[in-house]
Amino acid sequence: MTDASMAHQPTILVVEDDDRIRTFLSMLLESEGFSVRAFATGEDAIASFEPTGDDLALIDVMLPGIDGFECCRHLRLRSDVPVIMVTARDDSHDVVTGLEAGADDYVTKPYVPTVLVARIRALLRRTRTESETSSVVRLGAFEFHPINGTVTRPDGVDIRCTRTEFKLLLELAEHADEVISREDLLERVWGYDYFGDSRLVDVHIGRLRTKVEVDPSAPRYLLTIRGRGYQFSV
Repeated sequence: MTDASMAHQPTILVVEDDDRIRTFLSMLLESEGFSVRAFATGEDAIASFEPTGDDLALIDVMLPGIDGFECCRHLRLRSDVPVIMVTARDDSHDVVTGLEAGADDYVTKPYVPTVLVARIRALLRRTRTESETSSVVRLGAFEFHPINGTVTRPDGVDIRCTRTEFKLLLELAEHADEVISREDLLERVWGYDYFGDSRLVDVHIGRLRTKVEVDPSAPRYLLTIRGRGYQFSV
């Protein structure tokens, strides 16, 4: 392998306290062409985190010291790097807490290696596509700035979004006044078959409302159409 090809390997930050699982993940991801930086604690991962060097973070929820949720929050304060949380079970509280901490996605243990790799590739693919779009997009009274991941509200306030929040809001705004089902949003935004788990959409919509709406309890732009999905109203 040449130095040039190695330089283009996406780097995955793995935070997992179980030695066997951490070794397995490192071997799996490296066999799939990724570079891996693996840590046993959230403190070590945060201390060595490289906002411009790590392309994606895979964080286990149950960690010694600060847990995976807090680790995710620390990374999110410094970067919009894509984050996948790993939970020990398909627990609604863990999933929602992880997404509210700023994670883009989650997987549950025991996970199927091919599924994990597919989700990582889907998230990285979406990130690369977004980075290739640099022009400001104006939709209604909103302005979308792909380079820095910000959205300017009609009142002139700039809001900072994670990559997934930005993509979700842009998808809805590009189809203003059209009702889009949760299933369609999962396919369009996350780019993978999530087996109808609407929590990804619902939690991200909730987070966006706190940023986009002047009064999130009485949304004007991000509307829920009962039994059908969501709508961006202009």
